[in-house]
Amino acid sequence: MKTYNVGILGFGMIGKVHAYGHLNLPLFYDPPPLATRITHVVTSRPETAEKARQAVGAAVAATDFRAVTEDPSVDIVHVCTPNHLHCEAVLSAMRHQKHIYCDKPLTGSLDQARRIEAALADYRGTAQMTFQYRFYPAVLRARQLVAAGAVGEVLGFRAAYLHGGSADPRAPARWKLSRAAGGGVIADLASHLFDLVEHLAGPIRAVLAETHIAYPRRPSADNPAREVAADAEDCVVLLARLACGAAGTIEATKLATGSEDELRLEIHGTRGALRFCGMDPHHLEFHDAAAPDRPCGGVRGWTRIDCGQRYPPPATGFPSFKAPIGWLRSHVACLADFLTAIAQGRPAAPDLKQGLRVEQLMDAACRSAAGRRWIEV
Repeated sequence: MKTYNVGILGFGMIGKVHAYGHLNLPLFYDPPPLATRITHVVTSRPETAEKARQAVGAAVAATDFRAVTEDPSVDIVHVCTPNHLHCEAVLSAMRHQKHIYCDKPLTGSLDQARRIEAALADYRGTAQMTFQYRFYPAVLRARQLVAAGAVGEVLGFRAAYLHGGSADPRAPARWKLSRAAGGGVIADLASHLFDLVEHLAGPIRAVLAETHIAYPRRPSADNPAREVAADAEDCVVLLARLACGAAGTIEATKLATGSEDELRLEIHGTRGALRFCGMDPHHLEFHDAAAPDRPCGGVRGWTRIDCGQRYPPPATGFPSFKAPIGWLRSHVACLADFLTAIAQGRPAAPDLKQGLRVEQLMDAACRSAAGRRWIEV
């Protein structure tokens, strides 16, 4: 079996998550979809690149993404840098026909995303976006139920992604609070919601958005005694209308005091309903509207389905199907799906086109908030 060489661009928190997937994949899948090894790591400074190289046992530490995207020995490129740095790296990897695993969102702006769209015609590799929430067993099961008609026609939905990290005015102004760097909760949190809503409920046709910046100036990340501008939104609330005509709400915020990483999704239809909470990822809740409600309520009500870590083969069942699932495990499953697509020579999903689609929805939300009007997507 060929061993695929992997280069990781960026080794902050999400870069480490992607590395974790490669280093631990054989524990979770037997056989793993591909044999991989991390050979290159790129960061913005030589000292952090060298530290990352040592952490994962890579051969090369570099500060220029071209050391990965243009190296003939590298097969797979992971893009884990700040959002505004994605575009040039992705385009370079596409020109050199690398397989690409890109963290969300695709780029820092819709204009950048359109440059990638224009390059797709000549791209022959396999590429996938890291929308890892699709790969919780509860969401996999939700998709199966929707496909089987258990929900029926969608009548409405509610989606929310709640964080509390920006509620504190002393929180430093890191890149995710900078519009120039592609920051803000629309890119950071709502991108996941856009993908999940369309994945489970259908295409979004139009949005009406309102955004809020709680503290336009914050302490500098480099020097807390100095204040700098924080010009990316802390909160967005949207009304959204689906192509089928159903309406729903989407909220993404880092001002939800007391929340940590709380993604919630509800879908209500003519035959049933689904709901999922990322703080209770072991369960999917399903309501069958056709279940009898007599006598005395019959068996009508919400069923909590024990999804846990029940992935299909070749998942190993490690550590246990019954063990509560964690965020990292969904990332491993997302990576495994990408590598399986490479091994089978099939397109990956969600692919770069879905990354572009989410970018279009993000841009529509920003334009709606700026103009305070509905925007067709």
